[in-house]
Amino acid sequence: MGVVAIDPLLTNRQNWDARAPIHAASRFYLDPEPGYWFAPFEWEALGDLRDRDVLHLQCHLGTETVEFARRGARAVGLDFSPESVRHARELSGDTVEYVCADVYEAREALGARRFDVVYTGKGALCYLPDLTAWARVVADLLRPGGLLYIVEFHPLLHSLGPTPPPGSDPSALELRDDYLEGRGAQLRDSVHTYTDGPDLTSATTVYEWRHGLGEVVTALLAAGLRITGLTETDLLPWPRFPQMVRTAGGWWRLPTADPILPLLYGLAATAPA
Repeated sequence: MGVVAIDPLLTNRQNWDARAPIHAASRFYLDPEPGYWFAPFEWEALGDLRDRDVLHLQCHLGTETVEFARRGARAVGLDFSPESVRHARELSGDTVEYVCADVYEAREALGARRFDVVYTGKGALCYLPDLTAWARVVADLLRPGGLLYIVEFHPLLHSLGPTPPPGSDPSALELRDDYLEGRGAQLRDSVHTYTDGPDLTSATTVYEWRHGLGEVVTALLAAGLRITGLTETDLLPWPRFPQMVRTAGGWWRLPTADPILPLLYGLAATAPA
């Protein structure tokens, strides 16, 4: 019997299909107030979205996509998981248009449509094997002068390990994983989905790729985009480490006695006018 070839992207889609109903019923996604998932610096970079066409790539349940619609944008969310898109539609009603497609096939799925803003992040880029191809797709989706805005977990956070291994000290700031790309797809197998609720009972494996900041910037420049801003912050929307303290804005950071580390970044890039 021959060896069965494994498709990492298909495996990931099955994993996110299995996660979707758990996430859609979780306090993690349902409890926060509108706008909670955005850092303050995001709105400064995004500006006024009224009457603008905004595309959210890899939108999952549309938690952020809905907020764009609330702020007056014509919002479109795209995700490769049919179950995620189904739940996103149920949660948002008619306020957002959702498209089910792989991000690498977004141009074909959206036809000739172009957008003023393309938004992505918070756990999206690690599921993409080829950032150069992805950046070309993003560039083609933007109108002249359009804005790409990425808000992503910092590669250093991934190096510290977003999920501590069993038996380890969850508060220890130890390098446990790669910062830079180079090892290809990394297989993860876990029944935990990062939210509250039941564990996965199937499709527990997922593939991730590491992307350093240099790789992200280089891919965008190669696609003809111009980098206009980069923000690094020690804030996270959830307490990754048990010693993290809640800020006045509701997000979390390490105590003042701990090192100040970048855990999230925002990157702005524009298409040629």
